[in-house]
Formats: sequence, structure tokens, C-alpha cells
Amino acid sequence: MAALMDQLEETVRFIQEQGALRPEIGIVLGSGLGNLVAELAIEKEISYQDLPHFPVSTVEGHSGKLIFGKLGNKQVVAMSGRFHYYEGYSASEVAYPIRVMKLLGVHTLLLSNAAGGMNAAFAVGDLMIIRDQISLFTVNPLIGKNEAGLGPRFPDMSEPYNKATILKAVAIADKLGIPVHQGVYAGVTGPTFETRAEYKLLHLAGADAVGMSTVQEVIVARHMDMQVFAISVITDLGIREEENIITHQEVLEAAAAAEPKLTAIFRELVQAI
Repeated sequence: MAALMDQLEETVRFIQEQGALRPEIGIVLGSGLGNLVAELAIEKEISYQDLPHFPVSTVEGHSGKLIFGKLGNKQVVAMSGRFHYYEGYSASEVAYPIRVMKLLGVHTLLLSNAAGGMNAAFAVGDLMIIRDQISLFTVNPLIGKNEAGLGPRFPDMSEPYNKATILKAVAIADKLGIPVHQGVYAGVTGPTFETRAEYKLLHLAGADAVGMSTVQEVIVARHMDMQVFAISVITDLGIREEENIITHQEVLEAAAAAEPKLTAIFRELVQAI
């Protein structure tokens, strides 16, 4: 674990030497949801491949760079491209950038993702504010020796997503006339989309949507006492009657179609935090 701290410090030192300003809000942009970048007054971009100890994203739709700048009057850092357990990284590697964000000064983490809907009230293109998560179906990134400098051995996860921020987001969506759901997100390893039986099992377990990201990032963020908010774009329906299949291209297309709504909410929410 000492090696991890050394790596984190080296990554942070490299970023600071590039002249990047101290961000207060971190944003993780998920599949096909990168247009929020157009709203930023960009001050610095750093490719993942140039960052010491950073993994490199291999998934279509994830461009792979840290973007520093201002969104309105707030200093932010955005991850354009995230890492996934199914790419072959360890759970700790998946969450590595979140730890870097915290050490750079980030106190609030905003995330987006593409998810399969399992709630009968959901339709493709809907937005779901995540109010809780189920992470039992993937690997916990805190397994191993704990580093007290990062957080406690047994972090509390009773409020993974900040309730006050959720209330602000709901009010913003209502003001903008954008319908939003609230629900529970289940994280799985992927890369296969779930079988019909697996969708039903996850729904019975209490999940409204399922995806292959986010939960490990949230665990590490809460371990380091960051406030977290996240929205899922419902890009496909896992529990359905018709005999259709789900493709990654369809997921990207549905996420892109919902992008203007998500961007509007995030833009307003950053100013309200």
C-alpha cells in the first residue's frame, strides 16, 4: 500500500507541475456522454497515457484524458473516459483516478453512466438519479491492506450518494422541465450484457438499473470522504417482452440522444454545489 501512496503522489505531482489549477469538483463522463466538455472553459488537457501510473482506456466512446477548467465559476476536472474492471484492470486500478482527484483537492464527485433499465416505469433515454447502489456483484476496490491516509478500514456506505445534492438535482431538473427518476443502481463486472434471468435476479435484489461501472469509483470516493452524485442514462431495457438483443452501438446511440438533458442538469448542478 505504501507503493500505492507513492504512485498517487507521483501522479499528483506530475499534474501540478503541468500548471493545472486546483479543482474542487470532479466529473466522470460515461459512455457517449462527453459533450459536457463543450461547456468547459478548458485550461489544461492531459492524456491518460502521459500520466504516471494511470491506466489507459480501451473502450469505444471513451477518449482518455483529464480535462481541467472552469464550468461557470467552479474549478473542475473531468475524466473523459473511465476504466472498467472488465478491461482487465484490478478494482483498485479502476478507482485510481478518483483517489488522484481527491488528492488534487476535489471535494465533490459527479458521475454519469449508461445503464440497463429493469424498472417497468423506465423507457430508453430516461434519466435516473442514483440514490443507492448494490456493489455485491463486483470486486470491492478496498480489498487489501488499508492505508489510513486515504480513509478508514471500514468506511460507512449508508449514504453513498449525497442526499442534499440529490435534492438540488431534482429541483434543477424540475426547473428545466426534464423528467428524472430516482432508483438503485447495481454494478456488475461485464463485459457481457445480462441474461434475462440475471436481469430478473438483479431486479428482485432491489435494483432499478444495472451497469458495468460507477460502484467501485463511488466506494473509493466515500472512503476518502468525498460527496458523490450520479445519474444513469437508461440506454436499454433488460426486462422486456420482445425478443431483441442489446448491442454496444445501441447503448452509445441512446446515451448520445439523452446528452443535452444530462449536460443541462450537470451544468446547473455544478453551480449549485
